[in-house]
Amino acid sequence: MTTDSGIDPSVPPSGTGCVECDEAEGWWFHLRRCAACGHIGCCDSSPAKHATAHYRATGHPVMRSFEPGEQWFWDFEKDELYESGPELAPPVSHPDDQPAPGPAGRVPADWARSVS
Repeated sequence: MTTDSGIDPSVPPSGTGCVECDEAEGWWFHLRRCAACGHIGCCDSSPAKHATAHYRATGHPVMRSFEPGEQWFWDFEKDELYESGPELAPPVSHPDDQPAPGPAGRVPADWARSVS
């Protein structure tokens, strides 16, 4: 995978949580980072699936995991997983003390029923 895929390694992430979930006081299971613009969205196991919605709205095809210790990328157009790719601007994950699912205080007690 190269920056030819629409990846801009200089763009920092938009924050430490899913942009749309934070605006709606929602919650997420895991986070994904757009490799083109830095938008942080929730994964497809999360109730709102904002990372996929971001791809559909913008056409930015490549997301990177925003979970601590994970370096993989997903290309929506090619439907392919890449174990690694170019280094992106820091930070490369949400803070270690931010729980998954998260954020703390907004995750329902029965959250596992909502995860696909």
